[in-house]
Amino acid sequence: MSNTITTCEAFAPATIANVIVGFDNLGFALNTIGDRVRVTKTTDKKIAITSIECEKYIEKSILSALPREAHLNTSTAGLIKLQNDLKLPFGFEVHIKKGIPLGSGLGGSSASAVATIKAANHLLPKPLTNEELLSYAVEGESVASGSSHADNVAPCLFGGLTLIRPDQNGVTQIGIPDNLKVVILYPGFRLDTKVAREVLPDAITLPTHVRASGRLASFISSCYTQDFNLMRTSLVDEIIEPARAHLIPGFLEVKRVAIEHNAIGCSISGAGPSVFALAHKNEAELICDKMKTEFTKHCKSPITTWISNISTQGAYILS
Repeated sequence: MSNTITTCEAFAPATIANVIVGFDNLGFALNTIGDRVRVTKTTDKKIAITSIECEKYIEKSILSALPREAHLNTSTAGLIKLQNDLKLPFGFEVHIKKGIPLGSGLGGSSASAVATIKAANHLLPKPLTNEELLSYAVEGESVASGSSHADNVAPCLFGGLTLIRPDQNGVTQIGIPDNLKVVILYPGFRLDTKVAREVLPDAITLPTHVRASGRLASFISSCYTQDFNLMRTSLVDEIIEPARAHLIPGFLEVKRVAIEHNAIGCSISGAGPSVFALAHKNEAELICDKMKTEFTKHCKSPITTWISNISTQGAYILS
């Protein structure tokens, strides 16, 4: 890039993490909503958040919950590490526009972190690869969740369905079956990742681990073979979902309705409270309508829905 460029804006998509059988290891990108971040290079070495806005469909009261201090905000925590590691002689001003509701389970903190790193990288004399950027985006995500995991960050950055490898957050992209749609329902309230992680079990039995490992392997196989019957039998979670179900009013009923109407799988999106279902493209709209009708019986806030593909495009430069 030219050193004369001083401002860059990037978009990062919403994501669904865990995907029922891959806690902290699986995630995929959506082609619905996302965050936008504009980064401006400055002559001093300060990193500052100059403004935070949100899209019209997001309640503006959430903005007061987002920290303005750069080291406390998911958007800029990784940028500080990037600046230090590369010994950059300049700083950045960051403008954030949230398109993902806060605490929705749709990867909002990851999207802010990824969009910021992606935009700032475009302003570097020697931009880094996505593989090199991953650890900096994870640094930002850890501010929100209290732990470093890349199941939202990786698909947000790379796009597609991603599997996190144990070798320092290495990423493998998994094949995406044809005719697969994602139904997403957001019940309009906030559930922080840290709270949702606190209810998880500290240990599981060996037989439970064996079944979970088999289901993860079967799910990945079903993606490549496009075997929806195998996928359906694979998408069972005995560990995370039962521990978190009580945090989402009506979740079990909504899931039951989804499965009754032939959803391939249904569970909590990330830490929640959003719920998602995987469905054949010809059945997605009906499943979405039935799930929304049931969810409305249990939630006071309006239910927002989307039907999405698994997007092969991750974060990208807007301008």
